[in-house]
Amino acid sequence: MADTPTAAPDDRSSREYPDRPWVGVGVIVWRGERVLLIRRGRPPRMGQWSLPGGAQAVGETVFETAVREALEETGLHVVPTEVVTVVDAMTLDDAGAVQFHYTLVEVAADSPEGEPVCADDALEARWVTVDEAAELTEWDETERVIRLSASRRDAG
Repeated sequence: MADTPTAAPDDRSSREYPDRPWVGVGVIVWRGERVLLIRRGRPPRMGQWSLPGGAQAVGETVFETAVREALEETGLHVVPTEVVTVVDAMTLDDAGAVQFHYTLVEVAADSPEGEPVCADDALEARWVTVDEAAELTEWDETERVIRLSASRRDAG
């Protein structure tokens, strides 16, 4: 794979009004019964509480993307455990055109140690309970994904 060029994951030039969906990876980071939320510093959903994550780069597995994005946004080393679900995320502009279109692969991960330090496009980060996450997040899918991951952890 060393000879394979990789796309720069921070190249945002064609994410707005794309000609195809982008693959993104959301990371549901757990420490005990708490989940990590970040407040987004870039569109879409700028300023909202969300899961860490970002675009998958060419030549990178979904789990590698989860590890890289968690580290870039929070400084935390995570251990991915499973793919929880896949979510379609589309944002329309005022004229009804697709401004952003992501296919989000939601990955559960554990973070055994360290405290989050915001970096990259995260404005703030905090550990919260599942119920606190439900109160903080504005996008219903974020709450659904967190609760789904929590129920799978409880069942396992």
